[in-house]
Amino acid sequence: MPLALLALAIGAFGIGTTEFVIMGVLPQVAGDFGVSIPTAGWLVTGYALGVVFGAPLLTVLGTKVSRKKMLLFLMGLFILGNALSAFAPSFGVMLTGRVVASLAHGAFFGIGSVVAADLVAPEKKASAISLMFMGLTVANIVGVPGGTYIGQALGWRITFTLVAALGIIGLLGVAKLVPEQGKPGTDNVRAEFAAFKNVQVWLAMAMTVLGYGGVFAAITYITPMMTEVAGYSEAAVTWLLVLFGIGMFLGNLLGGKFADRALMPMLFASLGALSLSLLVFTATAHDKTLAAISLTLIGALGFATVPPLQKWVLDQASAAPTLASAANIGAFNLGNALAAWLGGIVIAGGLGYTSPNWVGALLSGTALLLAFLAAHLNKRTGAAQAQTAVPIAASSPAPAAR
Repeated sequence: MPLALLALAIGAFGIGTTEFVIMGVLPQVAGDFGVSIPTAGWLVTGYALGVVFGAPLLTVLGTKVSRKKMLLFLMGLFILGNALSAFAPSFGVMLTGRVVASLAHGAFFGIGSVVAADLVAPEKKASAISLMFMGLTVANIVGVPGGTYIGQALGWRITFTLVAALGIIGLLGVAKLVPEQGKPGTDNVRAEFAAFKNVQVWLAMAMTVLGYGGVFAAITYITPMMTEVAGYSEAAVTWLLVLFGIGMFLGNLLGGKFADRALMPMLFASLGALSLSLLVFTATAHDKTLAAISLTLIGALGFATVPPLQKWVLDQASAAPTLASAANIGAFNLGNALAAWLGGIVIAGGLGYTSPNWVGALLSGTALLLAFLAAHLNKRTGAAQAQTAVPIAASSPAPAAR
């Protein structure tokens, strides 16, 4: 594999770290700025909304310049946003920094996937893309727990300073190792937008919003849930996040493997099990051992939905997948924003720190219903196409008979 993939993986590692590390230091940030935990949750919601709008917008703008230049610009945004967060004098500036950093997220993975695939032979494209995304999952095993530990020990500002430094390393790696690949043409942009005429693309993104959003309903408020309900110390949250990250890593591998064999059955199984696990977490969060097991399981089941959902989008927009792929990354984060907001509402309503779990169960359960609908529509479309093909096949011998 080319060394350029390492540069892309480092960028993905930094982006994954900054997205999730805020959950581990949320109480410290809230305390320093004198805001409530639900208000501090807007640092998650704001980031997620930035990805939602930034992913398609910057992907389209990226068609005007070379992919390498666009990746460098995106890493620059990432560095600026995390630097703003690190030195923010107020909660408003901190929120602004989170949004600025988030703008790079979706477009980086959308454009980076195309770059990674173009770097290798056709039979290695999937492996190249997965290697780049591996940076995101490894971030949840190393970067997020490490950043949480540093934030609790030395202060959350140090955490975001180090994340900005990761961005600088990623930028230098892209500049040095990623080759120029030219830029897409304007005709390609029109084709990319045409993919959204397919109702299945919208259904897939709705499943993404609700399915993975269920995970974020719980994980956004995992620190107060584990410390106030399960009885863990703040220091133990670091290792709990390691377990969550390991779950994500394994879920990503298993989800990709089984989605290649049977996509929709894998999606049914992962969404159904995720919804059930979140519901059960409302009870198991009161026991240290069961809480740790549940957290790992939710990480695995949550990320097991990612490969089948992403593949479903790419299959439905196969003629022009780049924008649809980036938009689906945005959909993940729209779900994150929705879930973080809803979780904050139920906590602020006095329903307790475990209440976001049943909110997540409802979201993931709704995604499962949409998956059944998508499968039904796909089956009906296939049956209709098969029926229209029959008369054509039957009439074909007639000219030969003459």
